[in-house]
Amino acid sequence: MSVGLGDIVQALGGELRGQADCEIHRIASLESARPGEISFIAHARFRTLIASTQASCLIVREDLADEAEQRGAVIVTRDPYLYYARLTRWWVARLRAGREPLALIHPSAVIGAAVQLHPSVRIGAGAVVDDGAVLAEGVQIGAQAHVGEFATLGAGTRLAARVEFGAACRMGERGLVHTGAVIGADGFGFAPFEGRWERIEQLGGVCIGNDVDIGANTCIDRGALDDTLIEDGVKLDNLIQIAHNVRIGAHTAMAGCVGVAGSARIGSGCTFGGAAMILGHLEIGDHVHISAASVVMSSILKPGQYSGVFPIDENGSWEKNAATLRQLHTLRSRLRALEKKINP
Repeated sequence: MSVGLGDIVQALGGELRGQADCEIHRIASLESARPGEISFIAHARFRTLIASTQASCLIVREDLADEAEQRGAVIVTRDPYLYYARLTRWWVARLRAGREPLALIHPSAVIGAAVQLHPSVRIGAGAVVDDGAVLAEGVQIGAQAHVGEFATLGAGTRLAARVEFGAACRMGERGLVHTGAVIGADGFGFAPFEGRWERIEQLGGVCIGNDVDIGANTCIDRGALDDTLIEDGVKLDNLIQIAHNVRIGAHTAMAGCVGVAGSARIGSGCTFGGAAMILGHLEIGDHVHISAASVVMSSILKPGQYSGVFPIDENGSWEKNAATLRQLHTLRSRLRALEKKINP
């Protein structure tokens, strides 16, 4: 596919400095870009790459525009990273528009009784849609995916191949669930009895809002009684575990391998770095940001950045520091006793 710079600016805005008929056939990184390709500079620290990149056009902020213009065409915008994000979506939409339309429902798909399908729904090879499910306009179900009984998918939502979307679970509009994700598996609920475990049936569901992205092999468990809730605009990376009855507020984002234990309440606009862990029944307020690999062991209600990572070190030094850390409580008690002697 090839498009003119003028077409890009007409669709997405920005100020074009250069020839509108300059043809672009690929979006590329600064380092790999070649003539005929477009790239972007989101941070001033990458300005040293302006002179070396071979991209035909750069997307830049105003403060870098003059420098970038000396080597070729530029699109000037307030937020180049946001412009790049929108460009990728516009680009993919054009690619898809040029393809031959696929069959709406593959002959090998299995559709249950009383299923409500909008005429525009697409269902891939080997997919199964169980009884009573509701699939709204533009929903796409990938090959071998499974939609459970009485599940609901809102307009424009897409399930990739081999997604499991459980019975009575609900997802809003424009969602995207990547391959291998499991929505609505049983939460981890067992009652101890005489040295063994009695299963607790998980009677709730999973309720997911609009514009939610869920990464590959991520699992969101159904609630024990009430639903597990994922609000609008939440973004979940790959290999994340969301336990039963968790609530995640709007526009919160989690990187890969985050784990959230049961009944935790997480506010809106939060971020969690990779492999962060949140213990059960805690409350995380709005706009709390947790660093990668941190373990949240108590509720956090004040907005801000929080870290709980013991810095990596040469192993011998790390063991010494860890041993000292275990003695901090004793050292504190001795220090207090000494202070009382000095200042009775």
